[in-house]
Amino acid sequence: MEAKKSILKGDKYLWGTYFALCFVSVISMYSASGTLSYGSGDTFDPVLRHALFLAVGTLLVYAIHCVHYKWFRLVGFPLLVVACVMLIYALFFGERINAAARWISVFGIRLQPSELAKMGVVITISYFLAKGQCESGVDAKAFKKTLLAILVPCLLIFTENLSTTLLIGTMAFCMMLIAGVSLKKLGLLLVLVLAFVSGVLFAANKLDTKSADEQKRNLFTKVVHRANTWNDRLEFFSDKETMPEYFKATVDDNYQSHHACMAIANSHGIGVGPGNSRERDFLPQAYSDFIYAIIIEEFGILGGLLVMFLYLSILFRALRNAKKCTHAFPAFLILGIAMLIVFQAIINMAVATSLIPVTGQPLPLISRGGTSVVITCCYFGMMLSISRYATVEEGNGELNDENVVKSVEGPIPEDISAPNPNLTD
Repeated sequence: MEAKKSILKGDKYLWGTYFALCFVSVISMYSASGTLSYGSGDTFDPVLRHALFLAVGTLLVYAIHCVHYKWFRLVGFPLLVVACVMLIYALFFGERINAAARWISVFGIRLQPSELAKMGVVITISYFLAKGQCESGVDAKAFKKTLLAILVPCLLIFTENLSTTLLIGTMAFCMMLIAGVSLKKLGLLLVLVLAFVSGVLFAANKLDTKSADEQKRNLFTKVVHRANTWNDRLEFFSDKETMPEYFKATVDDNYQSHHACMAIANSHGIGVGPGNSRERDFLPQAYSDFIYAIIIEEFGILGGLLVMFLYLSILFRALRNAKKCTHAFPAFLILGIAMLIVFQAIINMAVATSLIPVTGQPLPLISRGGTSVVITCCYFGMMLSISRYATVEEGNGELNDENVVKSVEGPIPEDISAPNPNLTD
């Protein structure tokens, strides 16, 4: 009876994880936004701005979790098309930050089209993979459509944001594996992608992309203008020097990673306490790309592990809900969304702890940001909608859909008939 009276429907564990991440986000943002507060002259301005985005996002979570998941497939492809148009616009007219054109302004609101593209891709390929289910896994026509839905946005994002391209590609590869695409096709696809990325990096390493003389720069070096940045980061990361980090001088090439390591070292394993970070004033993007290092500095290793556990639990909970879905589309979609969130979090945490080369992926829901925070909130709303409407009640085999569908007004689109392959118990 209490569950029916609750206004928060769907998976209560996902709700709890969402609110826990929001709490961590506000606390961490207050600690990590010292440079922003100094610039604005207002101590609380950055954290209040971030809290406002989280408040708007929470309203979106609630609104979307009330929408039947069957409507999502009608949004995916149009959203992907709009995102691709925005990405093209960003390439030519977008705002450049750190020599990368990733932002555009729409009616005075700054947007990152790649975030919309990620959502469009995950919904669209979930639909294609579910629609193309057959006895052998996924039919050839659906596989080609899926590749096209991945390839177009990835090529548009590739030159400005390699890490986002790899994130989308990794998520899509895992989804195709789950959906039943043959291992032969996936193996060939993986080889082709690795050959392409390696070829671009090798070519950029041999060509002069930094030359100030425009005559020495060909079409390739103008298009892949960030390739030298990628190479520099890879070379620095793969440096075989065995000197301990605390003996190395802080220079431009290692400034970010060095200060992140110093922040982690300052924690002494137990943390210096909330608001006592020293590296927040020196670490670039302490409130965004490297906020995880500040979390460890202030809350210690246990704090860092707790945040990691919250993200990993999203994936495990999504897998649990996917197994309870009777149809393929919601099962694929909830897994794809969870993988996007968790893989991005893993990349961010790995960068902050110097496990992989530096790249610009924010920590979902915790890092400062407008577009990324709102889109992540939308992801939570979609996962909660699936857990509310698409899952089977344990023990009696009845759809939750049938218990709550009366609360949804108006007609509901017909579901894709493909059953959930190999995920149900």
